[in-house]
Amino acid sequence: MSPQSADLLIELFTEELPPKSLRRLGDAFSDGIFNTLKAAGLLSADSKAIGYATPRRLAVHVTDVMGQAPDYPVREKLLPTSIAFDAEGKATAPLLKKLGALGYADLDISTLEKSGEGKNEALYLNVIARGAALEKTAQVALESTLSKLPIAKMMHYQVLQKNGQLADVEFARPAHKIIALHGTTPLAISALGIHAGNQTDGHRFLAPGVISITSADQYETTLQSQAKVMPSFNKRREHIEAALLKAAGDDSVLMPDSLLDEVTALVEWPAIYECHFDQEFLEVPQECLILTMQTNQKYFALTDQQGKLRNRFLIVSNIETNKPEAIISGNERVVRPRLSDARFFFQQDQKRPLGLALPIWVRWSITTN
Repeated sequence: MSPQSADLLIELFTEELPPKSLRRLGDAFSDGIFNTLKAAGLLSADSKAIGYATPRRLAVHVTDVMGQAPDYPVREKLLPTSIAFDAEGKATAPLLKKLGALGYADLDISTLEKSGEGKNEALYLNVIARGAALEKTAQVALESTLSKLPIAKMMHYQVLQKNGQLADVEFARPAHKIIALHGTTPLAISALGIHAGNQTDGHRFLAPGVISITSADQYETTLQSQAKVMPSFNKRREHIEAALLKAAGDDSVLMPDSLLDEVTALVEWPAIYECHFDQEFLEVPQECLILTMQTNQKYFALTDQQGKLRNRFLIVSNIETNKPEAIISGNERVVRPRLSDARFFFQQDQKRPLGLALPIWVRWSITTN
């Protein structure tokens, strides 16, 4: 491989990943790959990692990555000469074992350096070591990073190998594709029973089918223009927040960080729609209604300038369409029984004397989380 520098892209495409941990998974994936490459001397002082995380992919784009790290001097103490050689001056088993462990099993013993005098004389390895190769390092980086991701619960499944045999695999969700590109050059690496290529999948509904990535530095642009996927978690979150504020108009939108993070982890191409619920539900304490919409439905409640709940709310959909009526009516239909439950339990609370444990609607909200 050429030692020339180019951008590196590694993507793992999977089934839908756990939304509450997607941000941490994306950060850990990006950091793991970058730190391994850096430790191997394959990065420049200006190299940086750009992480991506969507419901169905983890990826990292690392700038200015060398195909071959520079050679470097190695001087390491091996053993005292009294231990390194036997009475006949031949290399002992401990010396050969030490050299093998360091990757120099075939080294000419006569090239080893002796230093010191008498009992303090020791044998040193003094060589110019070959710099790390990107392809081999990328393989190690991917395997190591995947094994250390903060996954609470693994899924066990099987994948069909090229030889026709089934292999047992475990990961957060079943994986389907891997991309590994150094500039425009594919890297022959593999993980989770999958061999890397240069293809990924687009949005499940808006751009179904295979998308080819021709160059590492075109990854984000290609996904947004061809695949209807906004791959950057942070940019997607910022887009959602700005769109919610715009759709809220003169009202205030309630968007706690945890809800924003979770909704961002559920969509690849966010679209904001306005929905309504029946005015009569506003008779229920608004804290109960807000908790229901946020926790159970992942909706964004709206209040007026005085902080009073409105009977309209905003949803973040993974479908962008000019005719969202079905999406809107479907979400309005889903939230109605939830709010009806909240009203029922509130009315039951009103029949109980004050001071008797927690209100029923509070206990209902807790148990439905």
